[in-house]
Amino acid sequence: QVHLVESGGGLVQPGGSLRLSCTASAGSLFSMNSWAWYRQAPGKEREWVARITAGGITDYAAQMKDRFTVSSDDSNTAYLQMDDLKPEDTAVYYCSGNLRVVTEAYGKDYWGKGTLVTVSS
Repeated sequence: QVHLVESGGGLVQPGGSLRLSCTASAGSLFSMNSWAWYRQAPGKEREWVARITAGGITDYAAQMKDRFTVSSDDSNTAYLQMDDLKPEDTAVYYCSGNLRVVTEAYGKDYWGKGTLVTVSS
């Protein structure tokens, strides 16, 4: 079984920062192909935030590009550094990872359960 677990959400004031983490684990050896972050604000559809490939290539949604930074490390963990947070950034943030378990031929997308970020004074 594959699990992705996010952490790091919470309440932050406008202009503040948060760093989200997402760690992947599985019952078998696996390799990460890419990570992505999404968010879903109350009453809105889920939207893509950022992605990073295993090779370190990053991409961002236009409205986050100057404030958010996505990264990952060798411990099967991805991060989303969020700076200059605004009230409109309030959302549940989800991590998605495309990974290949060694017993399978292809990679698959897996999702975490999300972590809530609230930006409010």
